[in-house]
Amino acid sequence: MFHVQESPAKVFATDAAGTRTELPALWLRERCQEPESLDGPTQQRLFNPHQLDADLALVAAEHLGGHWARLTFSDGHTGRYDLRHFADDFDQEDGLPTPRPWNSDIDFACITRDWEALSDHDAFREALETYLRHGVIILQNVPTDGARLVEVGETFGHVRSTNFGKYFEVCSRPESNDLAYRSVPLAPHTDNPYRDPVPGIQLLHCLTNETTGGLSTLVDSLAVAEQLREEDPEGYRLLATVPVRFRFIDDGVELIERRPMIHLDAMGKMDGVHYSPRLDYLPLMDEESTKAFHRARRRLGELFAHPDYEIQFPLGDGELMMFDNNRVLHGRTAYDPNEGFRHLQGCYIDRDGPTGHYRAIVKQARPHQATETTESVTAA
Repeated sequence: MFHVQESPAKVFATDAAGTRTELPALWLRERCQEPESLDGPTQQRLFNPHQLDADLALVAAEHLGGHWARLTFSDGHTGRYDLRHFADDFDQEDGLPTPRPWNSDIDFACITRDWEALSDHDAFREALETYLRHGVIILQNVPTDGARLVEVGETFGHVRSTNFGKYFEVCSRPESNDLAYRSVPLAPHTDNPYRDPVPGIQLLHCLTNETTGGLSTLVDSLAVAEQLREEDPEGYRLLATVPVRFRFIDDGVELIERRPMIHLDAMGKMDGVHYSPRLDYLPLMDEESTKAFHRARRRLGELFAHPDYEIQFPLGDGELMMFDNNRVLHGRTAYDPNEGFRHLQGCYIDRDGPTGHYRAIVKQARPHQATETTESVTAA
C-alpha cells in the first residue's frame, strides 16, 4: 500500500508486515514515468539519473485519486505517477513464484507433465510455474529420435555449448573424460562448479534404458541447507562464505574456479549450492576452522544422500528431467552395462530462460485481469 501525504510532501510505502517506509526524493525522481523521461516499449530511461543532485527534495505531492499522484521536485521536474508501478520494487521474488522446498515425500505427479501438451499456452505457463517453484520438472513423451532435448531446451531458454558440445551423450564409455560416462554410481552433485558461469539448468533425456539399475536421483538443496543451518549455524556460515577451489582437466582445457559451496543470492538468500566431491579441494584455513568446515561439508553430503531428502526413480524411454543445476542436485545409482544399453542425452541452458519466459507470459496476461482496487493508495 502507498500513502501520499500532501503537507509536508511525502510518499510512504507499507509492506505486508505493516512496516511503513518513507520513499526518498531521489528514489521517486528517477522513477518518473512521463514519455519524455521513460521510453514506453522498452521501459528504459531517456535521462541519466546518476547526474541528479544528491540534495534533491520533494516539494509537492498531490493525490489525484485512485492510484495516481502528481509529484514535484526541487529541480523543477513535475510528473504524474502511477503508484502501482512501485509494487515491483517490493517484490522479493521479482515477479516469480516463491520457491517451494521439497523432500522425498514430494508427490511425483506434481512435477510431471506431458511434453506434447506444452504447445498450449496455458499449459506451458503452468509448466514454467511448476519448474520455478520446485526447481525441477519431468516431461514425458519427448520423442527419442535425434537430439530432441535441444528442441526442449530452446523452448524453455537457449542451449549453451560447452567443451562437451551443444549436447552430450551419457552412456558407458570406459575411457571417457568424466565419471558420468561410466557405469559407476554418482552421488548427488551439481554439474560444472569449475566453470564460470556455472551452467544454470540441466536437461537429461532418456533415449533408452534397458538396465535394472541406473536409477536417477534428485534432492532439493533448499530443504537440506535449511536443515544444516539449524543443526550447525557456524558450519553453514563457513560453507556460505569460504571459497572452495573446483578443478576439471580435459584434453586441451583445464578449468578452475573458486566459489563457496552454499550460494547466497544478492539479497543474502540461499538459492543453491556448488557441490561435487569429485572436483573440490578443501580450502586452507586454521586447524579449528578446517575441522569445522569439514564437519559441515560431511554433514551436507550425508543429508543429500539421506532417504528423507533424496528421491530415486527410473528415467524411462522418452522421459526428460529439467532441473536447476544449483538448487537441485542429481545423481545415479550404479548399473551393469552387460544387462543392456542405457543412453541419455544432456544439455544446459541458462537460468534466465524460464524466468524470462514466465515474466513475459504473466505481463501479457495482466491487461485481461481485473484492475487493482483504488484502496491501494491513500492520501492526506
